Amino acid sequence: MKLTLSAENPLEWIAQKMNLVPTPLVETQMYFTVARIIMAAAELGIYEAIGKGNKTADEIAKTCSTHPHSTTQLINSLVGIGYLNYSNNTYSIVSKYQKWLLKESEANLIGKLRFQILEWNYLNHLEEFVRNGKALDLHSTITDPKEWESYQEGMRDLSINAAKELAGKIPVPAGATKMLDIGGSHALYSIELCKKYPALSSTVLELAGAVEAASAIAKRYDTSGKVVHKAGNALTDDLGENVYDIVMINNVVHHFTNEQNLALAKKIARALKPKGIYIIGEFLRNEKPGEGGVMAAATSLYFSMTSSSGNWSASEMSGWQTSAGLKPLKTIGAMSIPGWKMTVAIK
Repeated sequence: MKLTLSAENPLEWIAQKMNLVPTPLVETQMYFTVARIIMAAAELGIYEAIGKGNKTADEIAKTCSTHPHSTTQLINSLVGIGYLNYSNNTYSIVSKYQKWLLKESEANLIGKLRFQILEWNYLNHLEEFVRNGKALDLHSTITDPKEWESYQEGMRDLSINAAKELAGKIPVPAGATKMLDIGGSHALYSIELCKKYPALSSTVLELAGAVEAASAIAKRYDTSGKVVHKAGNALTDDLGENVYDIVMINNVVHHFTNEQNLALAKKIARALKPKGIYIIGEFLRNEKPGEGGVMAAATSLYFSMTSSSGNWSASEMSGWQTSAGLKPLKTIGAMSIPGWKMTVAIK
């Protein structure tokens, strides 16, 4: 995916073609302001205040307990961005965005947009990271229970659609009954697989500080009792031998070094039953700079800055699996998360 400036009239088109538009200035001013507007509206409850109806600026401000004039400025910006409609002194959410911006929709992104306000603050570390190479350890940075809750809700939003999509693509072994979901947070991947395969149950191994918030989210979606959370650390815990049909780890290996991922793959291979599968899900670092567009470029730098290692390539992830004696099986993509892939290997 790519973000580009789009001319709105012939003069702007000519200016772009002649390189008269100060693109770095326009892109930085526009993108960071637009991002913050969208996030602020989520944090303040603007979208919920409007709902599926039409509301005046005063009605929105009253519902949100915000300043009328400042609220009008914010929602007018959302009209300009294209998120809201404006007609007869009232505002409504553009229909295609209601799916993403209203909490009544299971696909809503409100939790992730709110968590991105915390992520915005992490970006203040970027220059220091480039100067000295010292990354933030995101999991150590988050200490407040409310921040853990915000993080887990954000991860839910990121995964809710992909979990449903990928449940039908993962090559689950015949007769599978036991799954380990390492760092599985909200457990949505486990829940969707257990729904599709009734004989399957899953243990979600999650950091102690995250279990409470993560399991609370899981309980909203799982009433079967087949998915349970367990506090632990995959790097240090004994995972057993010939125990699991599936071991999955999503959005976690960027927190580990190459050596840690190699050691973990060997531990997982030991824990898998014969014909069991090891699944790694991550935003991929492309083999060649520039491949994958803005999504790959931005996620690669962001994860490098906020974790031990940053993104890995598909070949690196399958390399850990191969070194552990597993056979690469397939790579699976999700339409709902551009740039994110699963690499699957079998014992």
